[in-house]
Amino acid sequence: MADYVARLKQAVIDYDMEGVEKLAREALDQGLDPLDGIEKGLAAGIREVGQRFGAGDLFLPELVMAAETMRTGVAVLEPHVKKDGRARVVHRVVLATVQDDIHEIGKNLVATMLTANGFEVVDLGVNQPGDSILQKAQEVGAELVGVSALMTTSMPRMKELLSSAESKGDRSRRKYIVGGAPVTDQYAKEIRADGTAGDASGAVVLARNLVGERA
Repeated sequence: MADYVARLKQAVIDYDMEGVEKLAREALDQGLDPLDGIEKGLAAGIREVGQRFGAGDLFLPELVMAAETMRTGVAVLEPHVKKDGRARVVHRVVLATVQDDIHEIGKNLVATMLTANGFEVVDLGVNQPGDSILQKAQEVGAELVGVSALMTTSMPRMKELLSSAESKGDRSRRKYIVGGAPVTDQYAKEIRADGTAGDASGAVVLARNLVGERA
């Protein structure tokens, strides 16, 4: 079975989006524990790709392809994880660009980097009202909510989101992080967010710390 684990890991490193589905099904047929396939194979592969990206050895398109390869493999293996056996630990995060803002490049990069580090990302897209963000976070049981704004005119929507979460009793249930070019550490503290980061790699470190993981 170790051979299949190694091959699943390599499929992610090689961005083999076409072959990983067949490989995952073959591994299941041969008796591979699907959780091992996910955690020791696919996830290990995406972590290695993420490290190479962080070191500047790979570029964003390659990171995106690797993340998609991982998702394809997980989609095959995860339904076969025994519900009464070991559970796959998944940290779920909801991302969105706040209302009145349609910028998404930074958000998309954060989404890809979080996925590459084992998070399950629910990306709501751009121009999202606070109530929609809160509703989705509650619906999917997210541990983290991350919102971005690239304009000073849309930044107040972040404060509105945090205030709304507070008034609805949601603030204590999950962590909230904010980001975007005009967002500073001071602003994040002022609106009582749980943190901010200057780039996607920093966002991953912040997210891991907030869910109690260490690199």
